[in-house]
Amino acid sequence: MSNIAMDGVVDPRQPSGKPNLDKGFNPLTMLIFFGILAAGLLFVAYSIYVDVSATGTKVTTYLPYILLLIALLIALGFEFVNGFHDTANAVATVIYTRSLPAEFAVLWSGFFNFLGVLFSSGAVAFGIVSLLPVELILQVGSSAGFAMVFALLIAAIIWNLGTWYLGLPASSSHTMIGSIMGVGIANALMRGRDGTSGVDWSQAAGIGKALLLSPLFGFVLAAVLLFVLKTALAKATPALFAEPKGDQPPPLWIRGILILTCTLVSFFHGSNDGQKGMGLIMLILIGTVPTAYALNRALPESQVAKFSQTSAAASAVISAKGAGHSIIGDPRPAVTRYVAEHHIDEGTYPSLAVLVKDIGEQVQKYGSLNKVPAEAVGNTRNDMYLTSEAIRFLSKDKENDLSKEDVAVLEAYKGSLDSATKFIPTWVKVAVAIALGLGTMIGWKRIVVTVGEKIGKTHLTYAQGAAAEITAAATIAAADGYGLPVSTTHVLSSGIAGTMAANGSGLQLSTIRNIAMAWVLTLPAAMMLSAALYFVFSHLF
Repeated sequence: MSNIAMDGVVDPRQPSGKPNLDKGFNPLTMLIFFGILAAGLLFVAYSIYVDVSATGTKVTTYLPYILLLIALLIALGFEFVNGFHDTANAVATVIYTRSLPAEFAVLWSGFFNFLGVLFSSGAVAFGIVSLLPVELILQVGSSAGFAMVFALLIAAIIWNLGTWYLGLPASSSHTMIGSIMGVGIANALMRGRDGTSGVDWSQAAGIGKALLLSPLFGFVLAAVLLFVLKTALAKATPALFAEPKGDQPPPLWIRGILILTCTLVSFFHGSNDGQKGMGLIMLILIGTVPTAYALNRALPESQVAKFSQTSAAASAVISAKGAGHSIIGDPRPAVTRYVAEHHIDEGTYPSLAVLVKDIGEQVQKYGSLNKVPAEAVGNTRNDMYLTSEAIRFLSKDKENDLSKEDVAVLEAYKGSLDSATKFIPTWVKVAVAIALGLGTMIGWKRIVVTVGEKIGKTHLTYAQGAAAEITAAATIAAADGYGLPVSTTHVLSSGIAGTMAANGSGLQLSTIRNIAMAWVLTLPAAMMLSAALYFVFSHLF
């Protein structure tokens, strides 16, 4: 005989005070799930076919496309795992305040993650990619390039799955950045260089500050926000500071606030975290199908004309700095050495001047990026990327001896270079959006239980849930605007901890300790995993 919970009677199978997290999706939902997955894969395959066909490239071997498919599946697999690992934080508050049923909350969050990815800018994507060693990015289609991509993605997936299995709200951002740093250090050591030369430490420092300060910011701001709310509204609206009663939803206006904050966190999570896979997918595409994806062939003619203007201005500035020196032979090694070592020598400016002139001549010769022949696309893209990176370091190098006006000219030229090389096709955003959105629907329960039950000693109140979510949404949105990755996991869980502390609810120190351990261990663990995998893959490939 089946067990049925009558109306008004507490289900004996469901512990008092806890939401029902065991209700599964109905068969129609699962059909829709697999239908969207199949449609997404077909759309990706069709888009690649159209893009490659548009270049007129004749397919002579299918090996690059097989590698492309494998690499894309791994990259989308990372975003899928990121979906059910990180997005669980966004739905925990609405589930534990009974604002939304668990299964509907997950679908709702997944949809707004999808939208967040589609409307993302791409700034975070290329900020993370710039951490990678420039020599590997320039050779992304080589065996070392594939070893790099496979190593860092698989290392990130392994650590994310491990922390998910243990129910620990670890950071996918920390994991990805640790994996990138591990590959960079391993690559430098394998090339006989000091391991510290394998990472852009200035860029890593900026990203590290964002990851380090965002949880502290979340804790303090959520605590202050709750305190302000209690001071201003406790007497007027006591219902806002109450705990849920059984399975009853909160008053409609409170419910609306909590659903809105969950929506914002989900959207901004998609906008920020979705980009982490996008940059790597673009590296994969550039390495396997450079004719279609190395240069932004959709760049309008007006942008190409602007490129010629900024190129001429930048060439004048750099040539003036390199006056009196001439370069015989290939200028690229000297520029690559500067990007890797960040040290200006007598060959830096003359070599960069020659490279800028070569790029200008190439673009002027063909008149449009869309007309660059297939055999020249890879070299043109690499020259542009190398020059952009060199200007990035020159602009903040204390040894550069450049005026503010010179830096402004070089930055304008860098913007033109980036518009030609740092772009994300719509289908890539759609693929990542589907992976992240569908990932939200799978495996969310473990992290939700930790966030909802194991951080504070008392049940989450409506005001605590709203304060934590508002803090998380604001922090992620601000980081997205500056092109910095932050951890949704750490911001939201620290925000909940901050509200518990401000409310005098007490904290479960064992959970806080475990989250802190995951926070401390993620970076070195991901670095060691990716470094070991890179060593293995570089020999296998």
